[in-house]
Amino acid sequence: MSVSGFLPLLLALLPSGQLLASDSGNFSTQPGVGSAGPMPLAMMPENNNDQCDLVMNYSGAERCAFVKRTPDCSMVDGLISYLTLAFCLLPPNLTPLTITLCMIWLLVLFVILGLAASKFFCPNLSAISSTLHLSHNVAGVTFLALGNGAPDIFSAMAAISHPHTAGMAVGALFGAGIFVTTVVAGCVALVKPFPVASRPFLRDVVFYMVAVFWTFLILYRGTTTLGEMLGYLGLYVVYVLTVIISTYIYNRQKNLVTNGVPNLPHIPAEFNSSDSSDEDVPHLTCQTIQQEYESEYRPLLPYSESTSEILLSSLNPVDSRKWRRKSWSWRALKVVKTPLEVLLLLCVPVVDPDKEDKNWRRPLNSLHLITAPLLCVLVFQSGAYGDVMIQGEFPIWLLTLLLGTFLAAIVFCTTTNDHPPKYHPLFALLGFVVSAVLISAAASEVVSLLHMLGVVLSLSNTVLGLTLLAWGNSIGDCFSDITIARQGYPRMAIAACFGGIVFNMLLGVGLGCLLQMYKTHYFMQFESEGLLTWILAGSLGLSLVLSFIIVPLSRFHLGRPYGVFLLVFYSVFLLIALLTEFGEIHT
Repeated sequence: MSVSGFLPLLLALLPSGQLLASDSGNFSTQPGVGSAGPMPLAMMPENNNDQCDLVMNYSGAERCAFVKRTPDCSMVDGLISYLTLAFCLLPPNLTPLTITLCMIWLLVLFVILGLAASKFFCPNLSAISSTLHLSHNVAGVTFLALGNGAPDIFSAMAAISHPHTAGMAVGALFGAGIFVTTVVAGCVALVKPFPVASRPFLRDVVFYMVAVFWTFLILYRGTTTLGEMLGYLGLYVVYVLTVIISTYIYNRQKNLVTNGVPNLPHIPAEFNSSDSSDEDVPHLTCQTIQQEYESEYRPLLPYSESTSEILLSSLNPVDSRKWRRKSWSWRALKVVKTPLEVLLLLCVPVVDPDKEDKNWRRPLNSLHLITAPLLCVLVFQSGAYGDVMIQGEFPIWLLTLLLGTFLAAIVFCTTTNDHPPKYHPLFALLGFVVSAVLISAAASEVVSLLHMLGVVLSLSNTVLGLTLLAWGNSIGDCFSDITIARQGYPRMAIAACFGGIVFNMLLGVGLGCLLQMYKTHYFMQFESEGLLTWILAGSLGLSLVLSFIIVPLSRFHLGRPYGVFLLVFYSVFLLIALLTEFGEIHT
């Protein structure tokens, strides 16, 4: 899909508004070539600081009034005004309780992000790619990469959309990059030492180093233009083409060797030479995640469920057989996730092309035509359209409800429970759009909540991005990659570590900046948060350079010493970053 094709969709998913101010460590927009005209002086900010950070300098009784009269405190997008909640609705002596509740809500938001991406967004993207008959390589580096990186990308774009939280995007993307390439890769090497595929490893590391260096140059210069952002996104296009072409050449050479040596026994990729390609490794896609909902056994005799039974079984995310086999920790997490999964199942359709019935559930899919559009209206752009009235009399949400009910009645009356209709693949498109809107809304809430925590705890957006936001978005990748390694596919896990973050950085920063320039017609300026930003960028670059040197010197064998080295490197980086944040290290 081209960048121009993505623009209308992602522009709609981002919160509206122009970037008219910048603060330390954040982005701003200024008039550029081709703009409608110079910015009026009345719109220029008086200073570059986030005035809301000063709220902690006031007494507890004065903070609520300060939050209400300060524009910076009400500019962050989100369904909930967390600063008003912290300083106006709850008394000052309950601030520790407020922080505790916000941390719990932050965990819930991360669970929503993970569920929406893994159970709904990613499977529907897989269904769309299957409907379009895309090859595994093209789907893997485009649609499936978007599905796996959706929380990171949407969080970055939500942060970039506001000047006072844009520094969080740099912290999150760089912080997640360091976390994944050190902690996750180190854990994989500790769990199962293995020879890494040389060419894919070097390819991913080189492209990621180029992306990091390019981002560093943009931050160092403090400005970027539309042409540079198009080139920045073009780097990802080059990466995709390199993956496709290199895989084609490798497969062609392998076929020539196989045809030249008859009866050659097949050697599993995990025991092949370190020069093998990604194609030798079985691909785990989002479809494997969705198979959790699939029954393990087929009935011996034909059985036809009633409509009510289909609806109830479709809304039950717990498999009784799997429940009995799993550990207590899995069960505890499932209990927490089940209410959220039920709500998502009510609102987001999922099409599974691997199933015989394509996951067609007539009563639930008919209900989706009511709940899915209504959910989009209520959460789209942080609920901006929830109160919109048509000609001042008819609410738009009611119109959506009536149209959805009409379509649901038509679908329910013209289809059967046993056979999906010909237009069933359109439900994958509906599920993709709804889950994208939901992920965008949850990402905006995460950014707004982290901004409030930064104000209350007097922490910069960069350190919040490289810690809480990066950890929250990457912890799922950590567990999944370690599980894949334990199952005997460490190459796949290490490929996911380096391949996915290339996509996340290039599209997270590139599309976020490009869409803001598209809306405001200004080029963007960047102001770093000083030493912490350079420590972050330098540490990520250093970790990549060291991996680029150490892995070839070890003959592309990732052993436990390398895993220990990566974990120690991340610990030292985190210690230096926190000491810098608290002023112990300074220039």
